[in-house]
Amino acid sequence: MSAAGLRRRRPRPLAVLGDLLFYGGLTLVALVMALPFYWMLVTSLKPDADIFRDPVQWWPQRVTLEHYARAFTTVPFGRYFLNSFSMATLGVAANLLLGSLAGYAFARLRFPGREWLFRVKLASLLVPGIITLIPSFLILRGFPLAGGNDLFGRGGFGLLNTYWAVVLPGASGAFAVFFMRQFFRTLPDDLMDAGRVDGASEWRIFWSLYLPLCRPALATLGIFTFQAGWNLFLWPLIVFNDPNMATVQMGLQAFSFNHTTDYGPLMAASVVVSLPVLAVFVFAQRYFTSSIAFTGSK
Repeated sequence: MSAAGLRRRRPRPLAVLGDLLFYGGLTLVALVMALPFYWMLVTSLKPDADIFRDPVQWWPQRVTLEHYARAFTTVPFGRYFLNSFSMATLGVAANLLLGSLAGYAFARLRFPGREWLFRVKLASLLVPGIITLIPSFLILRGFPLAGGNDLFGRGGFGLLNTYWAVVLPGASGAFAVFFMRQFFRTLPDDLMDAGRVDGASEWRIFWSLYLPLCRPALATLGIFTFQAGWNLFLWPLIVFNDPNMATVQMGLQAFSFNHTTDYGPLMAASVVVSLPVLAVFVFAQRYFTSSIAFTGSK
């Protein structure tokens, strides 16, 4: 290669400076975003006397695990973990199945009123969740033939104090339908045509041809849904009055009482509560960040 070609291949100083500033800015933002999580972890490992010591200690002089022991003895976190994990998992399964079915119908099937129904579904995203709290509560309490209710939804508590009280209101969220519909629209039409030529039913086309190509979208939607279900606080607080049905987010409030907060166990419990969401993200991150080019023959 000639000397002129080597000079052309050398990065220009301005380009190198721009890259340094760009990645330096990203690193600074990442450090700022990670600082609260680091402080939460460090506080959970400090003795009570060192938590508010002045000057601030960015690393504990003495590491202790007593706050983690107190966190699990103050409240039954094992039961709370089971409740939160069960409801979050059921919510993920419901949104992946129903959201993908509805998204496929809105993206691939032709039926009267399709666009109008989709716009109505999408418009529900504009309704604040606080507005639907009371109507949703009344519907769940009056659910027929559940929780001691008769056929007309009277005499009992319906679906209150059950996992379904949390799972059903968001079983097919507007975001899940919109997200899956947009992904299905990026897939080739040739797959559907080939399936119909081979005599496959609409369900077979959806289940065997299109759904396997939606793994990145399903993984991303699963992360969002699991995080939302795991972090629920207000709605479970309304529909549950049985202490055995409490969630991990409701359990965290046990460390704040009489206008005081026990910060050591609270930070320890917060660290443990954050682990499942981090584990789900690490497991599915390769789908979350992937981009796929589809062709009719793939």
